Amino acid sequence: MEKAKQRLDLGLRFFCIVLFSFLVLLVSWQVVTRFIFNAPSSFSEEFVKYCFVWLALFGAALVFGEKGHIAVSFVKERFSAPFRHVIHWLTELITSAFAVLVMIIGGTQLMLLTWSQTSASLGVPVGLLYSAIPISGIFIVIYCAFHMHALTKTAPKQK
Repeated sequence: MEKAKQRLDLGLRFFCIVLFSFLVLLVSWQVVTRFIFNAPSSFSEEFVKYCFVWLALFGAALVFGEKGHIAVSFVKERFSAPFRHVIHWLTELITSAFAVLVMIIGGTQLMLLTWSQTSASLGVPVGLLYSAIPISGIFIVIYCAFHMHALTKTAPKQK
């Protein structure tokens, strides 16, 4: 199970690095065409927006998988170890429910609803651009499963 998580982490890291590099190149291209050639690129502005959204969604899934997300841990640390264990389980279950209901189901509905629309300057289906929502939701659910599997191995300790 740990090897699968490491492979997923590696794949998402690589994808986020590629997206970020591409984002830097696109923004640089837009600056060059706007200020040096005095003819702004028509496709790069919209492409940058979508790359940024994709980077944010896949980056959020990666950070969630590494447990690097924002947490109010000082409140949680005031409770006993068994209660903290329950809080960890509830957090994973609530996050899974959100990812399934909002990101996967809602994101898929949004993707299908906008599939027939075409992006103005890119000429691709808008649904393709929105597909990052359910895909990143799937990654979050997978990470929740990894975290819940790890929670089954750790027994709560009494203080």
